[in-house]
Amino acid sequence: MHFSLKPSLARLFAAAAMAAGLVAPSRADTTLLNVSYDVTREFYKDYNVAFAKYWKQLTGETVTVNQSHGGSSKQARSVIEGLPADVITMNQANDIDVLAQQGGLVPADWAKRLPNNSAPTTSVTVILVRKGNPKGIKDWSDLARPGVSVVIPNPKTSGNGRYSYLAAWGSVIKSGGHAKQARELVQKIFANVPVFDGGGRAATTTFAQRNIGDALATFESEVPLIQGEFGGEFQVVYPKTTILAENPVSVVDKNVDKKGSRKQAEAYLKYLWSDEGQAIAAKHHLRPRSDKLLAQYKAAFITVPTFTVDEVFGGWKKAQAEHFNDGGIYDQVLKAGRAGK
Repeated sequence: MHFSLKPSLARLFAAAAMAAGLVAPSRADTTLLNVSYDVTREFYKDYNVAFAKYWKQLTGETVTVNQSHGGSSKQARSVIEGLPADVITMNQANDIDVLAQQGGLVPADWAKRLPNNSAPTTSVTVILVRKGNPKGIKDWSDLARPGVSVVIPNPKTSGNGRYSYLAAWGSVIKSGGHAKQARELVQKIFANVPVFDGGGRAATTTFAQRNIGDALATFESEVPLIQGEFGGEFQVVYPKTTILAENPVSVVDKNVDKKGSRKQAEAYLKYLWSDEGQAIAAKHHLRPRSDKLLAQYKAAFITVPTFTVDEVFGGWKKAQAEHFNDGGIYDQVLKAGRAGK
C-alpha cells in the first residue's frame, strides 16, 4: 500500500522524529583553506585534525582544512591575486597588512581582533651549523667572516629571510652599535650567501640535503625537524641576542563573507589559543603564548635575550619601507656586497 503525507504533515513528522532523536539534523560540511608560510606544514597538519574533531563534537559539522605553503610574502601576494584563502597564518604582520593595503581583503585593524596582536605563537631566529661546528660560529658576526658560507632564504620573498637580516642588524644595535656598523655587518653576511631560496623549507633543503653552506639561519622551530631527519649531523647555535618572530593570523574577510565560512574560519583561529592548540604548537617547537603551556614545555625552549621588530625597527611597516622595498637598504647592501667579491 502506498500513501503520501501532505507537505504540512510531512514537516510535522520530520520535526517530531528529530525531537525524538530518530533523525539527525542535517549539517552542511565546510572546507577551509589556510594559506601559510613555508615551515608550518607539520604543525598545521596536526592542528587541523584536532580542530576538526573539536568542531565536530561542538556542532556536528565536518570541517576539512586544506593547506598552502611557501615563502610568506609570495603567499600573501597569491592571496591578493585571487588564491581563495579563508585564513592566512603568517610569520610577520607585514604579510597580512599588505592584504589590507593592496587588496582590501582584511581591515586595517585586523591585528586587534585576537589576543597578542593576533599572534598565537612565537619563535626565535637561530643558526644551524654542521656537526662539531668546524667554522667556530657563535654569533651573527661570525657569519660575516671571510670563508664562511651561510644559507638564508631571500628576504624579498621569505619572512624567514627577513627575520634573519633583522636579527643580524638588531644584534649590533642591542650591543650598543650604530646603524652604520649594522649595515656593514649585514652587507658582509649577505655577501657570504651562495644561493637565495624562495622560502625557509627550500633553504633547509639547500643546506641539509644539497650540503651547501657552513651555516643556516632559520627559525628555532625548524631545527628539530632537520635533526630528526639527519640525526646528529647538525647542531644549533643560539646567538648572544636574536629577534623574536611573532606569528600572526587573520581571517580573510572578503573571502569568508563571499563563501559563507566566517563562523568556521574564526573558530579555527580562536582555537589556536586553546590549551590543545597551544600544546600542539609546543610539540612542533613553536613557543606558545600560554604561560601554563610554556612552563610545561620549558625544557624545549632555551632562554635567549630577544628583541622585537617594534623595539628596534619601529614596526614592520617602517622596516619594510626602509629595508625591503625595492631600492631599500637590503637591495643596496646586496649590490655593494656582490661588487666587493
